Amino acid sequence: MFKTILSAAALATIPVMAFAHVSLVQGEAAADSYYLAQLQIPHGCDGKATKEVRLTLPEGFISAKPMPKAGWTLEIIKGKYKSAYKDHDTPVTEGPLEIRWKGGDLPDDYFDIFSVRGKFAGLAEGAVVPFAVTQVCDGAEAAWNEVAAPGQDAHDLPNPAPTVTLVAAKAMHHHHDAAPATVTLGSLDITPGFIKATVPGQPVAGGFLSVANRGTEDDRLVAVEGVADIDHVELHTMSMEGDVMKMRRLPDGIPVPAGQTVELKPGGLHMMLMGPKHPFEKGDIVSMTLVFEKAGKVEFKLPVMDIKGGATKHQHN
Repeated sequence: MFKTILSAAALATIPVMAFAHVSLVQGEAAADSYYLAQLQIPHGCDGKATKEVRLTLPEGFISAKPMPKAGWTLEIIKGKYKSAYKDHDTPVTEGPLEIRWKGGDLPDDYFDIFSVRGKFAGLAEGAVVPFAVTQVCDGAEAAWNEVAAPGQDAHDLPNPAPTVTLVAAKAMHHHHDAAPATVTLGSLDITPGFIKATVPGQPVAGGFLSVANRGTEDDRLVAVEGVADIDHVELHTMSMEGDVMKMRRLPDGIPVPAGQTVELKPGGLHMMLMGPKHPFEKGDIVSMTLVFEKAGKVEFKLPVMDIKGGATKHQHN
């Protein structure tokens, strides 16, 4: 096992990739727990296709297992850890130190995700753990291996390493408040459904509720705002076309006709909570703001239900 140390001069010769750096789908993980590291490779090296991805595993990330990718060859470089750790009370002193996906072809116009699962051990809460990555292209390389100094903004670095911040397990949860209740906004009665629980690294979560319009004027749910620790919320519909289930975004929102009840449920209309920064877990209560075209805005809460089930009233799978 060997390591290559890049000098500042050497880094200056590496092409700096445009637009965005390599990142991890989930930027937080619970200390002393398993973690699915999903590397997002957004583009190539100065327009050249990525042919190899090398991931250096941080000390304290043990028992790693990479996910194979079609069209790529896996190489696992093993060695001794600097310290001894325990995994399920079993002493662990060595294991994978570097993962290489080789021989593939990822054009600059596309992005892909490379995954490895392991366990954080012996690292304190609050630690910022780097996963250094090197992209190898045709005649070029891009190394994402710089780590911010204390107090320094990682965005100021030209080639920042993707990092994970370790937190207490309870800090990764949403709030556990009282059970959500029906909310009235003008002539609208909004009844909670649920948000489906997710697993670490899952990029989206589905949300469901129902809206009864007791008035004489049509309205429309146009947006969902204010959900903590996600990128944004989209409104979607899902339907069967022949034997194919298709999902379509509704940029103009969901109509709520006068005198009718509109139900957001699995397999039909629904909310898509995009890019959660940590899992939605059973028992969590998620706060949000619903925005209606005519009735205005209202604060609302949804419970998180187990990934294998949901609220009995809305079980339409």
